[in-house]
Amino acid sequence: MINPVRRTAVLLGLGMAGTAALSYIAIPRDKIADRWQTDLNRMFPVSFDGWRVDKSMPVILPAPDVQAKLDAIYNQVLSRTYVNASGDRIMLSVAYGGDQSDGMSAHLPEVCYPAQGFQVSGQKSVTLALAGRTVPATTLLTRLGGRYEPVTYWLTLGETVAATRTARKLAQMRYGLKGMIPDGMLVRVSSIDRDADRAFQLQARFLDQLIAAIPGDQLSRVVGAAPTERAAV
Repeated sequence: MINPVRRTAVLLGLGMAGTAALSYIAIPRDKIADRWQTDLNRMFPVSFDGWRVDKSMPVILPAPDVQAKLDAIYNQVLSRTYVNASGDRIMLSVAYGGDQSDGMSAHLPEVCYPAQGFQVSGQKSVTLALAGRTVPATTLLTRLGGRYEPVTYWLTLGETVAATRTARKLAQMRYGLKGMIPDGMLVRVSSIDRDADRAFQLQARFLDQLIAAIPGDQLSRVVGAAPTERAAV
């Protein structure tokens, strides 16, 4: 007959081992990023529907401390300025990170811009109609001295557009329960314009034309999966 004290110790040991095993199993290990090759330069066209990259405009790099944070979060960052025949200019910035689990969080514009000395105001949640997709996004009004720069952006986790902090946490949990580590993409456009309404309208048209020019097999990664494609998320 087993001694009661020894039996209790054995049961406790088995329980702890079982808990440790379940914890190990529950840790997400399947990186979505490993399923596809990501090349932002190829994903986003250099010219489309009357827009082309303006090579005369230098790329303005963030401050060194901000750049260091970006390097820690993202694997790739694409920065371009586009111009059309009317002389309108739109700045595009896309940041891609292969690991957007709970330990890695996107460096959002409302954090990044103040870090570079901008004042940020007028933050709004908006819905964009882009190439037949409905995309929840955020707009900001930013200012640095006499430079007025309205901003439109959204963030994806895997093939889900997550417009709020709560939505991002829920998306991370959904992927985590499937044992998956989501990648993420921050898509941001901005333009120099004192007239915010005009700037946001131009940005929305630009984004609609840009998204329409992205290869179909990459589209869900930039603007989220269509309703008929979301069953796997």
